[in-house]
Amino acid sequence: MSDQRFANAIAALSAAGAAGTNLCLPILGAFPVSHAAISTLGSPFGSETVSASDPDAARLDELQIDFGAGPCWDALRTRTTVVDADLEQASDVGWPWLRNAFRENGVRAVYAFPLVIGPLDVGALDLYALEPSPLNTAQVACASALAEAATAHVVRQVVRKLPLDGHDDDHPSTYSRREVHQATGMIIAQTRLNAHDALTLLRAHAFALGRPVRDVATDVVARRIVFTPNDDPGRD
Repeated sequence: MSDQRFANAIAALSAAGAAGTNLCLPILGAFPVSHAAISTLGSPFGSETVSASDPDAARLDELQIDFGAGPCWDALRTRTTVVDADLEQASDVGWPWLRNAFRENGVRAVYAFPLVIGPLDVGALDLYALEPSPLNTAQVACASALAEAATAHVVRQVVRKLPLDGHDDDHPSTYSRREVHQATGMIIAQTRLNAHDALTLLRAHAFALGRPVRDVATDVVARRIVFTPNDDPGRD
């Protein structure tokens, strides 16, 4: 990547962050990839897609968030870049089922870059390529720098959405996972499980149905899916 191209990407990212618009498009245009997504992961901001270059990118991001595993989680946990440059090749990563899901969605390479500020773990930037496409050292360094630049914008966007009066936001983001939190609370009430086990049950049920966790959570909130005390999901 040329210095000028990198400078252009930084400038476009800063402009997008200031305007509160899509953070992924400036990054996407700087690399030989087809999709980009940015998410917050775990504490303190919760797990949610903050920005995506397109619906496919959002769906790929949701796969990782739904199951709490994948390159984005590994990147944040280790605070280092995670590269899987050829999903057709054997790998000893801890999420082989996710690699299969990526391939089923046409992805052949994925790269994850941590978003951190000092001691604060924020989330990750994921880049997806439709062809095996290893990034060179310079490209990885530039992507890491763009991820670092995006982090402050992500935090500002997330903080702006936090309700000031203690009530839920009446206008959640496009990728809000509020339904997942609500559904988890309902499952706790229905099954008397703890929060961790209730969320695990929700994820497992979504996996069994082959549906996104958010979709199943919406059905739980609407009481189209009810979980019984013995943890067997049922319907009204």
